[in-house]
Amino acid sequence: MALATSLQRSTLSLAALIKSVTPPIVWRQIHRRVIVDGIPDAERYQPFYSPWLAPDFQALHREISPYTLVSIDRCWTLSQMLAQALSVEGDVMEAGVFQGGTARLLKLGVQKAAGRKLLLFDSFEGMESVSRTADRHERGDFADTSLAGVQKVVGAEPFIDYRKGWVPTTFAGLEERTFCFAHIDLDLYQSILDCLEFLYPRMPRGAVIVFDDYGFPSCPGARRAVDQFFTGRPERPLALMTGQALVFKL
Repeated sequence: MALATSLQRSTLSLAALIKSVTPPIVWRQIHRRVIVDGIPDAERYQPFYSPWLAPDFQALHREISPYTLVSIDRCWTLSQMLAQALSVEGDVMEAGVFQGGTARLLKLGVQKAAGRKLLLFDSFEGMESVSRTADRHERGDFADTSLAGVQKVVGAEPFIDYRKGWVPTTFAGLEERTFCFAHIDLDLYQSILDCLEFLYPRMPRGAVIVFDDYGFPSCPGARRAVDQFFTGRPERPLALMTGQALVFKL
């Protein structure tokens, strides 16, 4: 009788109703019986659906994790947004490469798209200029990298263009390029602002920017630069619980 009454009075779906009246431990036991890609489906809900827990993506992240500080859920965001952006014309860039882990992830997507280039911008020597008022990093941070070391991780295929130096100087000669996707992981206020000044007018509608450090307390200048740049523009940065932010070019 109680179940029938609930069905009449509730607008919940039958599945939601069953879950609502089933003890959580029993619901988990039922859900674990669903097997996807060789693992119980319930194991992907930690606490919500977490597709980066799929075995193949976990294996990929284990491969690149020695060369990046970017967590597996943020790497998943990168891979999904790159896959979407490749439906738009233009090349792919990463500004802030460090040791090359996420650049390798992007390479795996770009190499499947004929005619695209992957442009990688970094000093490959660490931070050389830091604002004392806008940033919390110190000069010399992230210096445990090198161009040769990153090339060993990412590769030296013809479609990869390494741009060693400091933005915006390293944008010289790229004025006629268009970009469908950018991963901006520069941490610093002025560098991110300089990057957006160059990048934004060269992105077609539908292009995607992923800001890695938008929400991190260690990088207050990152959010300040992004929010300042998009004030008065139609796009709105979408802050994610991963600390990242997304912008879709309109």
